[in-house]
Amino acid sequence: MANVEGHCDPRFNQLKATLAAQLSSGDELGAAIAINIDGENVVDIWGGYTDEARTQPWSKDTITNVWSSTKTVASLAALILISRGILDPDAPVAKYWPEFAQNGKDKVLVRHILSHTSGVSGWEGPITWQEVFGPSSIERLAEQAPWWEPGTASGYHSNNMGHLIGEVIRRTSGKSMKQFVAEEISGPLGADFQIGAQDKDWPHIAAVVPPPPMPIDLTKMDPNSLTVKTFANPPPDATRANTADWRRADMAAINGHGNARSLVRILSTITLGGTVDGVTLLSPETIDLIFQKQADGTDLVVGIPLTFGIGFGLTEGAIAQTAPWLPKGRVCFWSGWGGSIIVMDLDRKVTFSYVMQKMSSGIVGSERTEAYLRAAYMALGVDGY
Repeated sequence: MANVEGHCDPRFNQLKATLAAQLSSGDELGAAIAINIDGENVVDIWGGYTDEARTQPWSKDTITNVWSSTKTVASLAALILISRGILDPDAPVAKYWPEFAQNGKDKVLVRHILSHTSGVSGWEGPITWQEVFGPSSIERLAEQAPWWEPGTASGYHSNNMGHLIGEVIRRTSGKSMKQFVAEEISGPLGADFQIGAQDKDWPHIAAVVPPPPMPIDLTKMDPNSLTVKTFANPPPDATRANTADWRRADMAAINGHGNARSLVRILSTITLGGTVDGVTLLSPETIDLIFQKQADGTDLVVGIPLTFGIGFGLTEGAIAQTAPWLPKGRVCFWSGWGGSIIVMDLDRKVTFSYVMQKMSSGIVGSERTEAYLRAAYMALGVDGY
């Protein structure tokens, strides 16, 4: 059985054994899992390797690209400004970013870009990854028209959510998203998480291993469908996450780098009522906003049932058809391409995260994600697990 290191409260031994089994089978290459309960880290474990040749062990300080789990930190950044009274979730985006009002987007509200309901789920017209990395991508989002009526349905903002929220952050705080996360979130909390990755941290990165081919061939689909316009422009390529340009970009939807411990540290802000070890980032009233349901049904982009509050996915509603293994109650979460996840369970004061670099297929988590979460909730004695 593969060796799993770190701290694990004995009641979570089955979770530790599940990780060891996944590593031994080869389904998992290297991964980390962390759980915080009411402010205490009861699980902080890791194992496996950071390279496909299996020469470099995954260590306590290993970080990796967590894909869309980054969106949870981007949303937290916006909620912090809402909590400070600097940003109004019900105000038009154009109040803070006037250029965004072009082509009928004057009625797109801040909460719409936080809940995937803005109608701007991607870029109009062909765009390259090099353009996505740069400032012209922001200008293009400001110029284009929404693809559906804002606020009426969700359409997953796969690659550009960080661009949209990041520009609002920049206009209101004077800081780029990368800078805001470093100075207002990761710094005060002592969390090893960043948008992109500084050059000095590259030796600690576990390079992404791409997932199996997707079950759908985007090149064979209607090029005018929202799915293709969102996911295939530019074409998805997981290996891009291992390049210098990717790591240096500011894309808070998809290029956050961290580990399970740092995600739990940051997002336990929500689970614990806004304050972590004396650092207050959110008011209870702002946390309540998260649970205002904004969309609950078949997502126009992904084509599966999803449920969104303000900034996060919710686990009660249509999403139960997609991921019935998620815990119910006052729970918010989101996951990343390949399987990473962060869950904030306010009812039980549990924050759970799993990150890995060998990507699986699956839209919301993976079979591995489900196995780990089930083992954790079984240990907690929650009905249904």
